[in-house]
Amino acid sequence: MSTETKVFDKEYIGSFSKDMGEPAWLTEFRLQALANSENLPMPKPDKTNIKNWNLTQFAHHIVGSEDFSSLNELPEDVKTLINLEASEQNLYIQRNNRPTYLSVSKELQEKGVIFTDIFTAAREHSELLQKYFMTEGVKADEHRLTALHAALVNGGVFLYVPKNVEVAEPIQAVFMHDDEKATLFNHVIVVAEDNSSVTYVENYVSTMESTSGIFNIVTEVIAKSGAKVQYGAVDTLAKGLTGYVNRRGVAGRDARIEWALGLMNDSNTIYENVTNLIGDGSFGDTKTVVVGRGDQTQNFTTSIVHFGKNTEGFILKHGVMKDSATSIFNGIGKIEHGASKSNAVQESRVLMLNEKARGDANPILLIDEDDVTAGHAASVGRVDPLQLYYLMSRGIPKSEAERLVIHGFLAPVVNALPIEGVSKQLVEVIERKVK
Repeated sequence: MSTETKVFDKEYIGSFSKDMGEPAWLTEFRLQALANSENLPMPKPDKTNIKNWNLTQFAHHIVGSEDFSSLNELPEDVKTLINLEASEQNLYIQRNNRPTYLSVSKELQEKGVIFTDIFTAAREHSELLQKYFMTEGVKADEHRLTALHAALVNGGVFLYVPKNVEVAEPIQAVFMHDDEKATLFNHVIVVAEDNSSVTYVENYVSTMESTSGIFNIVTEVIAKSGAKVQYGAVDTLAKGLTGYVNRRGVAGRDARIEWALGLMNDSNTIYENVTNLIGDGSFGDTKTVVVGRGDQTQNFTTSIVHFGKNTEGFILKHGVMKDSATSIFNGIGKIEHGASKSNAVQESRVLMLNEKARGDANPILLIDEDDVTAGHAASVGRVDPLQLYYLMSRGIPKSEAERLVIHGFLAPVVNALPIEGVSKQLVEVIERKVK
């Protein structure tokens, strides 16, 4: 279904929700969010002026896409992301706004694991989705973009792991963007109940080099007591888009949330990644790799907020800026009053390859408790000419020498990523972007 109108009012939202077979509570949630969006301010990312960014105007909410009869029909860019030879895998593929492929192993189904698109979750697991949809993680009334997201969700997945269930193999979602009319309002929810564990990996991939339009993506990860969630993502959306990405986690007592993020979009983007360590003994770790190029502008804010006692939070970010790309890297470690014996550590490093490239690393510690440990490190600089001279003196061309320096700079983060598949994909993406 598609529409040419640029006004998505309450009549449209009500009709769309009905067409998707959504329960009454979700229809009402959408309508309330739409009404609130008119009075909410836009977000204000630090040191990035988004006044002239188009994050709210678009012509199409849903675009039609054909299903793939088999995985062999996928574009080559997508085939490289999945294991075509696996006899049984847990995989979801969304083409623009349409679910086109889903495979869930019989073993996981028998254990009660739910992995499905967001619309099927609303129809078949309504009460469970209602419990977690924008209730504990991202709230619809935070600002205009979260409200519009709540009103206009048009894709995404729901992953639910029951109590005491350990999922051994990674679960993967691929969000494929191959229609220049497509607008992405994807919502991803990952819930790990008490003492469960799961690894979830997602890929955003544009098969076009350049396009136009917007994306508004929200992720909520809920790790209950003793649960462990490893969340990997490689984003490679095309130049010409404008986007907002908000990935947020909530960790209960002794829970662990580990993020491994390769943020490789060629578009202007605001990124938020927040982990709230609510329970005592909870753990949050965020590792991020970024390559900016062209004339894009990006803003990255990574926060770990300590509420519980004996919590640990680690932030590691390495970014490379080339051409005239501009990026802001904000790392925030916040220890709330009462979160005694907590530990907040962060490191942000930015390498600039050209005179016009700009990177700004801002480590921030906000400490409201005495009995804690906290530390940070940050650096911004250009390629060391001595390193280039050393490599070139061995007969290596300058372009190849720069490539080796970049890989060496990013390697400490790429090699430390806990998900092997994400590391491999990132190396391939980095290779393409730094040629």
